[in-house]
Order: sequence, then C-alpha cells, then structure tokens
Amino acid sequence: MPHTTRVLHSEWTKIRSVRSTLWTLVTALTVTVGLSALICAFTASQFDKLGKNEQLNFDATQTSFSGSGLGQLAMIAFGVLIVSGEYNTGMIRSSLAAVPQRSVFIAAKIFVAGGLVLVVGMATSFLAFFVGQALLGEHSVSIDDKGVLRAVLGGGIYMTLIALFAMGLTFVLRSPLLAFGILMPFFFLISNILGNVNATKEYAQYLPDQAGKTVTAVVPESLSRPYGPYEGLLIMVGWTVAALLAGWIVLKKRDA
Repeated sequence: MPHTTRVLHSEWTKIRSVRSTLWTLVTALTVTVGLSALICAFTASQFDKLGKNEQLNFDATQTSFSGSGLGQLAMIAFGVLIVSGEYNTGMIRSSLAAVPQRSVFIAAKIFVAGGLVLVVGMATSFLAFFVGQALLGEHSVSIDDKGVLRAVLGGGIYMTLIALFAMGLTFVLRSPLLAFGILMPFFFLISNILGNVNATKEYAQYLPDQAGKTVTAVVPESLSRPYGPYEGLLIMVGWTVAALLAGWIVLKKRDA
C-alpha cells in the first residue's frame, strides 16, 4: 500500500507540474460553458421562429451542452498530453524503472488523471446546465425535472470517458503527433460527417462520441438513435475500456 500511495503521488506531481495539461482542462470548461451559453441565448431569442415540431421536441437540457463538441477536444488533448509526455521526453524509462509493475503504473495514471477529469467534467456539466437554463428563460427546465439530473451527471461522465479513451489510444500510438493527428480530425470532423451521410449514418451512431452524447438527452423524441441514453453511455464505456485495455497490452508487451 505505501508503494501504491507513492506511485499515485508521483502521477499527481507529473500532472500538476506541467502547465499545458492543466490549461487543457481550463480550456475544456471555458469553451464548453461559453459556447453552450451563446447557443442557449441565441436559441431563446429565436425560439418563436422554430418549426412547430422543433418546439414540441425541444430539449432544453441537451441544448445547454451544445458546446461540449468543442470542449471535448480539450479533454482529448489532456488525455493525449498526459501519456505522450512520458514518451516524448523519455520519462517513460525512468517511470518504469521506478515502477517496474507496468499494471500498477498504468492503473495509477488512469486513477489520478481520471479522478481529476471527473471533477472538472462534473463542474463543467453543472455550470453549463445552470448558465444555459438561465439564458433559456421561459423555455428552461429544472434540475428536479425527470431525467435532468441524470443528463447533467452523464455530461460530466462523458467528458471523463472521452479523456480516458484518448489516454488509452495514446498508450497504443505513443507519439503525440500521431495521437493528435488521428483523434482531433476524427472527433471534430469525421465522426460528424459520417453521422450525417445516409450511407454511413446507421453505423456512425455507434461511434464513441455519438453514442456517449445521448446521455445528455431528456426528450426521447429529440433522439434519432435505436437506443436510449443509458445504452449510449454503455457503448461509450465499452469503447473506453477497449482503448485502455489495448493501451495496457501495448505497454506490457513493448519496450519503453
């Protein structure tokens, strides 16, 4: 136990000593809340111009997370930097020399980084919700309404999972350039394109971000998925576990 405590403390020291990683979390919160607030304010001002069907199926809760699409990119950057920094600087050799049990090393990194992004993700989710609802005015909902608290908590969990997914994939790729080159275009462009093309839409809805974001939906009619919010979150969990498992296997089998 003392050894594990020292490993956890070491991982925490690595995170807080590199400012760029912490700034990604600040960026995630700022971008998500700021962009969501802007969209909520615009939606409130243009609500009467929406079609009748759009008004009836309007999901005020999900609208308050409209900025998470960009905010998640900062969370991905955090996950990439946390892992790739070890390889980019050569610190991975020192880390594994100090902690030769590679399972302990990766578990400690996941635990510390995951705990931090969970706190930031929850703070981001609740702040985005309350600011968004304040701006939506008469079209807003209460945190006590059915399904709303689940959606807000789910928003924080989603932000955490997307960062852990990035960590797992970066353990496989090792290179920060390769990790950023794959993850950023995929989640910023490719996933959205695939989700809007008729030929690929049926399969794209099972991608991690498209499935995971359904957890923030409260109005069933606003979802165009063959599964509900909980099932969508489970799909996202599956992707994350698979990425972390792949990262663990690569770490165990490859030399530092």
